[in-house]
Amino acid sequence: MDKEYILQCYHKQKEYLPENLLRKPKNRVVALKKLYKNILLMKEEICEALKEDLNKSETESYMSEIGLVLSEISYMKKHLKGFAKPKRVATPLAQFPSKSFTLPCPKGQVLIISPWNYPFMLSIEPLVDAIAAGNVVMLKPSETSYHVSAVIEKLIKATFPPEQVCTVLGGREQCSFLLDLDFDHIFFTGSTRVGKIVMQKAAEHFTTVTLEMGGKSPCIVDETANIELAAKRIVFGKFLNCGQTCVAPDYLYCHSSIKEKLIKEIQKQIVLQYSVDPIKNKAYPKMINLKQFNASKDLIAKDNLIFGGKFDEATLKIEPTILNSTFDSPEMQSEIFGPILPVVTFEKLDEAIKKVNSLNHPLALYIFSSLKKNQDKVLEKCEFGGGCVNDCIIHLATSAMPFGGLKSSGIGGYHGKVGFDTFTHHKSIVNKKTWLDLPMRYQPYSKLKYKIIKMFMK
Repeated sequence: MDKEYILQCYHKQKEYLPENLLRKPKNRVVALKKLYKNILLMKEEICEALKEDLNKSETESYMSEIGLVLSEISYMKKHLKGFAKPKRVATPLAQFPSKSFTLPCPKGQVLIISPWNYPFMLSIEPLVDAIAAGNVVMLKPSETSYHVSAVIEKLIKATFPPEQVCTVLGGREQCSFLLDLDFDHIFFTGSTRVGKIVMQKAAEHFTTVTLEMGGKSPCIVDETANIELAAKRIVFGKFLNCGQTCVAPDYLYCHSSIKEKLIKEIQKQIVLQYSVDPIKNKAYPKMINLKQFNASKDLIAKDNLIFGGKFDEATLKIEPTILNSTFDSPEMQSEIFGPILPVVTFEKLDEAIKKVNSLNHPLALYIFSSLKKNQDKVLEKCEFGGGCVNDCIIHLATSAMPFGGLKSSGIGGYHGKVGFDTFTHHKSIVNKKTWLDLPMRYQPYSKLKYKIIKMFMK
């Protein structure tokens, strides 16, 4: 899309803001209902596009993308009116007689930039929260997930007038051009490197940002863990979407005494879940493109290969692979966005916690343990965005909790009420009555006034 088209959409939305129909909560509910209906009508097209871009099966497409979006819409439809109501708060006695309240208002015009790894969910879910808060949106899906982006554009055109939601297709040039414009909020999901650019561009306009990034999310397994169940859940979380998940366990950090048993169970689970030859499994996703395929393939070395390691460039598939690693290994230097699972060990849990905290703050952390004291120690002492105890990745699949990172893994969060608040400005209002006016705040001041003020304000 050319710059002229982008500017046309941008200015059309700016001109529409004063009469924005989405400022009324009832109109937001209507819009969300229409979006829900159209997603169901286009479900097969969405699944076909996800199959083309990532080779996702219909089940995985619904479970990890479409279903999560529908759940978020359902949650917002149910709670939106309550979220949008003015909230009465206590008024200090010194301000008598008056009432105080916060008034939730849309931030205005929002830019959403989404990635390719979960191209439908990570585009539409923040859009749902932005619409629930009453904003107009310019949506920039990834050019890498070409087929899904085309379906998103079709869905948006069928659901919203362009002055409410406009889709911008294209690559870096279009994204860079959008970032030079003045928005009221920018919601970005992607790499930390690009997140820094987004933040710098936003600062030029004093635009607020939500940054959803990533990092090396550790999966800690202590010697008391249920090894069989841990292996089953780790394999699901790590190799879902061929490992192209920002909250996938990036590396396995296990107690040395259970390493061999855990690896044996993980190998067993890979075969059970993905077959003896995952590359020939039609339901096993592929890497998004040759660049990502090569980035993951190049991490596989024979000298530390424990299991897997096969790949097929023609289909862009890499089978689930386990590596014997150290923190100095190449695969441990940056986030792995593929089906490669490095294994490192620790002797004491305190040692593992210290090491995790010495690295950049991860987006997620997982602890597998049967001891509550060990679970609590990791949760309290480690710094990370969110996570699970005795499971992986499922913490993002709820509208009742916020999802987001910390420092290098993200700023802010969304989902449910937090998602509504992310795209909302809460005005603080005092409505002062006129039938009484307390005199002590006005000059000239006296000792009596000073005494009364101290009595009220303490």
